[in-house]
Amino acid sequence: MKRKALMKTAAAVFAAAMMLTGCAGGSDVSDLVDQATTEVTETPADTTEPAADTETPAEPEVDPLEIAEGTTLVMSCGYNNAKTGMRFDAEVAGDGVTLADGVTYHTGDFKPTWVAIQETLGFEIDDQYAGDKDTDNYTKWTADADTLASIDMFSGSAAQLQEGGAAGNILNLADYFDVMPNFKAFLDANPVVRMSLTGSIDGDDAGAIYGSPYFDGLDDIEKMPLMRADWVIALLDGEGEFAADASDKTATPVYQPYMPTSGKVTVDVVKADGSGVEQVTKDYDAAGNIVDKMNAAGSISGVEAVNMLRTYIDEAYAGYYGTTRSDLFIGQNAAWDADELVALLRCVCANSATLNADGSKVEGLFPREAANNARRADLYRLASTLFGVRGLESRQDYLFFDKDGVLHDARQEDATYDALLRLNDLVKEGLIAADFVASSEDNATKSADYIKNDTGFMSYDYNQTQTIFNEDGKLDSDAGEKYMAVMIPVARWDDGTGEQYMRFTESWRSSKTGGWAIASHVADDVNKLHACLKLIDYAYTYEGQVLLSYGPEAFRNDAVIDDFYGMPAISEQTYADLWNLAGGNYTNFARQYLGSTLSFHKTQAFEMQCTTAVGKEGLNKVTKAISLGVIKHPVLELQDNMFYTIVPTVLPTTDAQNDLLKQNADLNNSFSTSKLENNVFLNVIIRGTTAATDADAGVAGADAATMIANDWNGATYLQVKNQAWDMLKDYATSNF
Repeated sequence: MKRKALMKTAAAVFAAAMMLTGCAGGSDVSDLVDQATTEVTETPADTTEPAADTETPAEPEVDPLEIAEGTTLVMSCGYNNAKTGMRFDAEVAGDGVTLADGVTYHTGDFKPTWVAIQETLGFEIDDQYAGDKDTDNYTKWTADADTLASIDMFSGSAAQLQEGGAAGNILNLADYFDVMPNFKAFLDANPVVRMSLTGSIDGDDAGAIYGSPYFDGLDDIEKMPLMRADWVIALLDGEGEFAADASDKTATPVYQPYMPTSGKVTVDVVKADGSGVEQVTKDYDAAGNIVDKMNAAGSISGVEAVNMLRTYIDEAYAGYYGTTRSDLFIGQNAAWDADELVALLRCVCANSATLNADGSKVEGLFPREAANNARRADLYRLASTLFGVRGLESRQDYLFFDKDGVLHDARQEDATYDALLRLNDLVKEGLIAADFVASSEDNATKSADYIKNDTGFMSYDYNQTQTIFNEDGKLDSDAGEKYMAVMIPVARWDDGTGEQYMRFTESWRSSKTGGWAIASHVADDVNKLHACLKLIDYAYTYEGQVLLSYGPEAFRNDAVIDDFYGMPAISEQTYADLWNLAGGNYTNFARQYLGSTLSFHKTQAFEMQCTTAVGKEGLNKVTKAISLGVIKHPVLELQDNMFYTIVPTVLPTTDAQNDLLKQNADLNNSFSTSKLENNVFLNVIIRGTTAATDADAGVAGADAATMIANDWNGATYLQVKNQAWDMLKDYATSNF
């Protein structure tokens, strides 16, 4: 896999950091000096001066973060629950679990990564993490001065850490850049990341950084559409007409065309063999718009719907896809758009008898978890890519930049609700899973259920964790069953230079909203201070990133190097344990068993190696399109056209601004991604209306943007955010 145009490699970033310290491969300076040999020639008998080629012995360099033996850090750091802390909990360890290093671990034992961290960096850990979420964990340790004085490092949300820093409870990491060269080099290479971490831009703490950031990968695509590719093939490919012994009827049409109904649209696609870029034309004069044609036909049989879509593909693309029409959706040269997807969904949902062996009803779009807003939200995130809407997958709230660098809030944009109401049309047609629409704690279907029962067609999610269903017994590979990533759709986007049909994804990896912080009292204990700083800086060396992503050497095979990320491969036993202990889910395995990927700079290399063959097949097509510029995305640097700059994860705000933001109760509480709490976007998708509370019917979705701006203080919120951004930008321009 070659994606050099996609992003900087981790190795390049670390190499830059090593140049600053005179190191290589992430080793400490003192380690290299100890290993070196220095040749010294004898002084010639006829002179007291050294010969010209004589080398003076190098003075051993002093480790600026030396730690006294026996130093112990009291830490309360983890990732949101008891299973994902530094030590094994009872649910994960059971009666004892033996891993690739040959060690049997029990409840309370440190996980392998944190055993190695203590040995490598030379301090001990007193782990006080109780499995709390970031919010609860932060609140617990900052409740009063006495509790805060008893902890050295703790985890929290980025917003909380900035607030705690402003209150004097958290150490400013920027004060220690001179002894954390690797961390500083990383921030220098990623200016928007540094902006995301900057907690203050005035006073004595100007430029302060109050937390060590968490990266679940960096500068790479995050989520993408996934489809049952075999179903697309079964419906669309082949000579002649589609035929089936039985089919259902499509629902009475509600959804209306998004793409043109006449004329021509030319779009870029990757060539079928991946060798470059070419253009294809959607000829609406020749074929019409497929949704428009289906709507005119009304409720029709599933067989008739499939044949109508087949004919449309042949005519609209002038035979470009031949008899493998499925490539319009699942091929390297895919060019599908929202209207074509709706037509396909109608075909899928009306042909359960063909697609599901037992004839059970097939659902169209489905979320990973029907009873969890954090996953249900992926439906409105999909709407963003389908209908050319920014802000629904922002790194901060629902903010995005326009061309001139002015922040907008998707919650206050009419285009947002136009897109969500289109999904409401799909709900009315029965093209979105019924369990999503009628979600409850007792009706909590998950993606595994849709896949293993052959009852779900498409979702929008992480590739690795979802395509594991191809290899864990839920899909029949011998029958050609495949659930895989497909291309980002063509949509109508306006990046400030004029409306155009292109592919754009806002799902791009940057700093996440959690991190680890150092309590301010640690500055009074030089050994504790050095231990904390050394841990953070170590995470930004090559060696540190490998350990904190993969675990210790016994879990990897350093002889095999991935050709893109410059990282080692996992061992065979680690791969076997991944499936035996975590069902192939890389993230769960790493956090629960290795103790890695706990809020530092996680590399995607480990995840790629743990992705199934089918998962890699789809992902490689998507990343090829990114590398060739066919799929556009925001970046982590300031651009001339700020539409393409990713929004910082947090913006520094003053106490007065924070007071204003806290007053927006309706705005703050009405877009929850917690379980089944109130979420306006989901309300609009499901019932077409929005509300401040579940008991309130709210206003029509079409009027939501105006209501939120005027009645819910959205305009004030946006004014504060733009003021904060302007101040941060000015500060960064002068000081970074």
